[in-house]
Amino acid sequence: MDELVLQVARFGLLVLLWIFVFTVVGVVRRDMFAGGRARRLVAAPRAAGTPGPVGQGSGKPRRGRAAHHLVVTGGQLAGTRLTLGEAQITIGRAEDSTLVITDDYASARHARLVPRSGQWFIEDLGSTNGTYLDRAKINGPTPVPIGVPIRIGRTSIELRP
Repeated sequence: MDELVLQVARFGLLVLLWIFVFTVVGVVRRDMFAGGRARRLVAAPRAAGTPGPVGQGSGKPRRGRAAHHLVVTGGQLAGTRLTLGEAQITIGRAEDSTLVITDDYASARHARLVPRSGQWFIEDLGSTNGTYLDRAKINGPTPVPIGVPIRIGRTSIELRP
């Protein structure tokens, strides 16, 4: 009887080990090949005057100020400053990102900032660890007020006038 229990325990441990291995491989694979998924998430540009999705605000900058810079306020790249234009900003570990961050908790294609109607919106691109605006995890395109921190892993960035 004791030998049967020992065999069942060995088999159960082996099954748990394989479940763990497949889970790890799946997470690594999803993180490495996030680029293909990110390209599928690109939204088609809207015509001028077309309203955005419900619940995203008026699309106008607050207090008459417009963001002109993206500043890294925390993490390995603290002090880095990018001048904003009309092009979207991609953030992640991939070499072709606009802002390449070497954060262990960032995905290859983690997030992007998109200008719409004079305001910037942050979108998570299916990252493993998520993107946070202030302390709230974002789930879709979210307007970014000036001075509110965007957190990707240990890296914090802000829009500045």
